[in-house]
Amino acid sequence: MSTDIDYSSLMSSGLPAPAPKWQGFPEYNFIGGHNDRNSIPVEDMISAVTNVLKRDGASLATYGMQHGPQGYKPLREFIVSKLAQRSGISTSIDNILITSGSGQALNLVNAVLCEPGDTVLFEQFSYASAITRIRNIGVNPIGVPLDENGMRMDLLEEKLIELQCKSIKPKYLYVIPTVQNPGGSIMPDENRQELLRLARKYDFPILEDECYADLIWDSKRPTALAGMDDGNRVIHCGSFSKTIAPALRVGYLVADWHLLSQIIAVKNDSGTGALEQMMLAEYCSNHFDGHIDSLSKTLKNKLDTLVEALQVHFGTSAEFELPEGGIFLWISLPEQVDTIRLGQLAAGEGIALNPGPEWSTDQKPASSKLRLCFGHPSKETIEEGVSKLAEICHREFGVPLRGANKVRS
Repeated sequence: MSTDIDYSSLMSSGLPAPAPKWQGFPEYNFIGGHNDRNSIPVEDMISAVTNVLKRDGASLATYGMQHGPQGYKPLREFIVSKLAQRSGISTSIDNILITSGSGQALNLVNAVLCEPGDTVLFEQFSYASAITRIRNIGVNPIGVPLDENGMRMDLLEEKLIELQCKSIKPKYLYVIPTVQNPGGSIMPDENRQELLRLARKYDFPILEDECYADLIWDSKRPTALAGMDDGNRVIHCGSFSKTIAPALRVGYLVADWHLLSQIIAVKNDSGTGALEQMMLAEYCSNHFDGHIDSLSKTLKNKLDTLVEALQVHFGTSAEFELPEGGIFLWISLPEQVDTIRLGQLAAGEGIALNPGPEWSTDQKPASSKLRLCFGHPSKETIEEGVSKLAEICHREFGVPLRGANKVRS
């Protein structure tokens, strides 16, 4: 008689499908927020962690390193300085909470503000994980269409009036104004001011996600919404995952103390990883600006490679707006292409991509769109992967009209 227990009969209802066993990255990996492996500042990080441990290592004996539940004080001090210099945000360390990546930051805001049946406004095409997190807690995501400047303010007001007529008040609006994900646009100042005006008029808060905002090619980063806000209406979220290293899992929230104090009360993990915070504070205080300049040049070079490969292998079948920063390209293919099906076929041949519907509040407008991340793969891998993807797309959908070109002219 078996002594094994059948856990399936004990599991909660509504769980997602079980995770598959890890088989390693696909050969052509165009998904996830991975970054350029050669740009990880390993030697400087070794020096930073060595120095900070010698000086402050004994503080690891306590949860919170004697700096409290909001995170390592020197890292919060660096964030205050960085936000003032790069984002136009004036704040203090008391209004900053260090989180285990931006994902935890989003979860914490949702835990404090949302209940099943609530409504949250999004850009129609937006960060897939943010949309999924909202749906998983029974909240309704409603999308507002975008153009080359990001969320359309005229259509946002139309949607707000429509919701008001139904006696629905959004709990908040989630927006990525600087290097929009997946579109890559940067919202102009006048649109930011209009968004803040609408937030005041219709009385809703804004969750501003600026995880990619430091990675802009020309370094002309606009003032963040939180820097323009004359009250406490904007909750600001950032991360070191895209600028330093994704695996560190360090993000942050900036919010008015009245809200932040409640968020801290539900952050029951005994603190975000201490060694990562200590290393980042030590490293970033001396190297952040130089590292960002170098990384941005590397990423722009990879984007150029991706764009050239798409032009060679897809021709005019692939349409896109060039992003002004970041690590991804949002691509529109002809309507007959089902990118969910394309993604399934590509996965069978070692290519991972993000189908558009996963990045949309409404599946249909994104059915022929896809997101390709260029941060991690080498230039050679980008070229080979796009060529193979074009062959697969041609075989299944007749797009492009001919398969990938074998020889460049």
